[in-house]
Amino acid sequence: MAQSYFALLTLFRANPAQVLESRRRTWPEWGGALTEEHYLERVNQMDVMEHATNSKVITWVLAPRGEPDTLDFMCACQTYKRQGLIRYAGSKELQDTTCYGVACVFTPPDKRGKGYASHMMRLLHWVTSGRTAEYNLPDFPTEWGAPPPEVQAAGNGMFSTLYSAVGDNFYKQVGPGLEKAGGWEARGPTISTIWEISQHVETRQKDWEDGWTSLKYGDLNALWEEDVRIIRGTMEDLRESSPTYHTERPTVFVSYLPDRGPGSFHSVPAAESIVSMDIWGVKKNNESTDQPTYASWSVDVKALPPTLVVTRMNATEADFPELLCKIREIARNSGISKMEAWNTPLHLLKVVAETGGKTFEMKKHLPAIKWYGQGQTADIEWVFNQKFCWCY
Repeated sequence: MAQSYFALLTLFRANPAQVLESRRRTWPEWGGALTEEHYLERVNQMDVMEHATNSKVITWVLAPRGEPDTLDFMCACQTYKRQGLIRYAGSKELQDTTCYGVACVFTPPDKRGKGYASHMMRLLHWVTSGRTAEYNLPDFPTEWGAPPPEVQAAGNGMFSTLYSAVGDNFYKQVGPGLEKAGGWEARGPTISTIWEISQHVETRQKDWEDGWTSLKYGDLNALWEEDVRIIRGTMEDLRESSPTYHTERPTVFVSYLPDRGPGSFHSVPAAESIVSMDIWGVKKNNESTDQPTYASWSVDVKALPPTLVVTRMNATEADFPELLCKIREIARNSGISKMEAWNTPLHLLKVVAETGGKTFEMKKHLPAIKWYGQGQTADIEWVFNQKFCWCY
């Protein structure tokens, strides 16, 4: 397909009918154990949650310039507007910033192999970042026609991330210009740890009087307030260089923040028909330490049996075994036989092995990041890259 053909297409914010059509398209491949009705009910439920309200979640469609409302659009994706932190090398000052998560990149089977998704992702940079010199975008290619319409609720993002199910090369090639470069760069290796949970272990019924508190959905906002404090403190104290960083001496450290919606939206009671779960986190009580012990999680029902997936954790090496015990106890009470955590902190990996966890490098859901400020994406260190950052 000649590149000039793409000048006939552009990126639009989806109208409600297009949003529904995009979701119906994805259900056969992404619905997992959910019926189409339950799948659509689940995403509708998330539309009114804090992470999505006030246009923080937007569906985008690639469509002909003269047909912005067509239901026969080429492909679609979603962006999640979030709050994040930036710390530049040589300074301990933290800057609050706007950032984005990208998800639900989907082309229907009859439209695949024509370059639509690639072009959509190239245009996406132009609606999530900014068009001033601060954002370090190239001149918009004349071969693509006019830039996509600016959307008031979007833009001004200093970085965006996504999780690739198609390896680490596709998204790297879809930058904001003509070159096959400048897109989202993988951050790895990303590790996943799995624990099998025996259903034959007798569960202690102690009503949590043993120094721990179970957290229901309504309790999570207080947890995120404390977690933000931990993230900010850790970001301020990060070393300027380390062999464990993606680049030994990063120019910028970045992180998402879990409050105002992103942390809680994973804990949707989406799997009520499959598992019974009303506890979404746990926290150790009465701690005077600057490093409290807690964890939050979601339940993945896309593949059966369901898996409890830890979305955020904070623990010392001494407290981690007991934290794991609490999480497994809750999982067992809900009939869940497997637990997973992404990118368990390095100082806890010894305990992981001692508690029966099996750690391996992930081959799917590869995290990737695009930096829109001055400098190169390769020199950016993404801190706290755990499951709470992930977008559906």
